[in-house]
Formats: sequence, structure tokens, C-alpha cells
Amino acid sequence: MTLYAELHRHLGGSVVPRILWRYFQRNSSDKISQFVEYTDFEEFYTRKRNTLDEYLELHTLVESVQTENSLPYFIYRLLRGAYIFENLAYLELRYTPYLRTPEDLSQSQRIDLMASIVDIVGKTSNSLEYPIVTSQILCMHSRLPYEVNKAIVDLAAQKREYVCAVDLAGGDRYYRERLDELVKLYEYALSLGIKTTGHVYETRDGCYRELLPYLMRIGHGIQIPLLHPELLPDLAQRKQCLEICPTTYIKTGTLEDIRQLKLVFERCFDAGVDIAICTDNAGLHNVRLPFEYENLLTYDIINFEMLQNCQEAAFRHAFAWPYGERPASILNDIYSRNNSK
Repeated sequence: MTLYAELHRHLGGSVVPRILWRYFQRNSSDKISQFVEYTDFEEFYTRKRNTLDEYLELHTLVESVQTENSLPYFIYRLLRGAYIFENLAYLELRYTPYLRTPEDLSQSQRIDLMASIVDIVGKTSNSLEYPIVTSQILCMHSRLPYEVNKAIVDLAAQKREYVCAVDLAGGDRYYRERLDELVKLYEYALSLGIKTTGHVYETRDGCYRELLPYLMRIGHGIQIPLLHPELLPDLAQRKQCLEICPTTYIKTGTLEDIRQLKLVFERCFDAGVDIAICTDNAGLHNVRLPFEYENLLTYDIINFEMLQNCQEAAFRHAFAWPYGERPASILNDIYSRNNSK
């Protein structure tokens, strides 16, 4: 059995439609009152959006119900599906803890509550019977105040037993006017020894060369090989990995045809830039990681050798994978030792 690593999955977008529907039926029926039956809700939840901003609005639907009390419910079902249906050995979950706190509280009160959210996600993930190595990436947000984003970095430093890195999310078109403070936040994170990734070069609005030197991995990054291939040698020298999420670019209207990714993979492989294939929002897309692999092969975007290289890169660039090798190598060593007895 082949085991996989998932480096880019959002906690909010990871909830599959059926699970979310059942939760709403039992706890917040008003949120689905406009849908006659489940199929109507699924079509709304998973359909293609016109822009990234429109797509990101769906996150607010789930964030509003991922509270202290409900998070164990969602995480249990997430990890159960990841283990049984996706063969995941490693999973990084990313989210903005501030957005899981009550909106009616003051900013300082919400900041104080973020630690308990991280603890709940961490303890729930580690207490389940599914043998998946998990870690959290805390997302700074392009539309949250500097004080909140700095508190998120501080929390990542305080909760290293659960948190492996920080990210920047919330819509890349909003970075421009805040670039100086975003650079300052990344410099601060690195000074604390925190690992970094960030949503950049996903869309044409998100091309910020100023942020690239501060990122160990690049969330999406498809516009680098598509529009700015001259940057690829620098990425290769810094050993940065792109977190490519194929279905996302169709769902957000960023690409018209998934086959446009063929040039992304070809240019990255030619330049020696690693790619990890990810799902991003498996629930919003109603897909799982093996489907992303199969889809890329079906459309002749990659071949099997390239797929294997991407799978190996995912473990190599995993921020919290505790072993020097991917699971297949470990299992092969065990098999060899058993056969030699």
C-alpha cells in the first residue's frame, strides 16, 4: 500500500458536503433552509466560482460553525476519511485560529482564545485511532489587523508541539497595500525559528516577488512558471517547493483548463523546482488526493515518474514529518529485514 503526504489542506475547506449537511441538519438548520434537499446543497457548495474572492466566501460558511465545541466532530471525520479513503500518512492542516473564536467578543478576547483552539485541534488529532502524523499551520490573514497576525505568529512559537509553520491567506489581491508589514511579520516568524509558507503567485493579482525570499514553501505559485519563469532558478537555489492544488484553479476560475498545468510541471521539473501535489479544499471540491493524482495522469499533464517524484517531494518538504524517509522506504526496510531472517 502506498502512503501519501498532504501539505496544503485548509481546515475549513476540508469538510466534505455530506458531513457539513448532516451537521447543519442537527445543529444549524437555518443555514440550509434555502435548500430543498441535499443534492441542491452539494451543487451549491462544490460548484465552480468566477473568482478567488467569490470562492473564499465559502470558507466563512464553515468557519462560523467550527467552534471550540464542534471542532472535534469535524476533525474526527476529516482524519477518518483521510486515513481510510486517501491513505494519508502525513497531514498538515492550516487555518486561521482567530476566525474560530466568537465574533461578539473584543479583539483582545478573541486573541486570548486562539490558544485553546490550537490545543483542541492538536489534542483531538493526536488522540484518534488513525495513525496519521498531523501538524498545524496557522494562517495569518490578509484582511486581519497587524496585531492579530502578529499574535498568530507568537502563538505558533508558543505551540510548537502542535504547530509546524505559519502561512498567509485570505485573498492575494489584498497584499499590495500591506507588503511592508507582511514582510515584517515573516521576518519576525523566521527570527523565532518558525517555518513559513504563503499563498502567492496563485493568481495574476498575487505576484509579489518581495515575499518569495521569506518562504520555505510556496502556496500554489503557479504563476511563477506560467508568467515569470525567470524566477525558477532562484526557487531551485533556495530549495523552495510549490504546493500545487490542481482542482482549485478550475474551481476559482484561475485557469480555464486543467491542461494548462502541463507547462507548470514541465518548467518546474526542467528548472529543478520541487512540486508537492495537494488538495487545498478537499471538501469544497468533493475530491480526495488520489483523484488529484489520477486526474493529472489522465490528462497527460504528468507521467508516473513525475508523480512519484512529486510524492517523494511532499515528504521531503513536510515541515513535521519525523522520519528521514517516506513510508514506502521504511516499509521496504522492514520487509527486507523480515525476509532475511
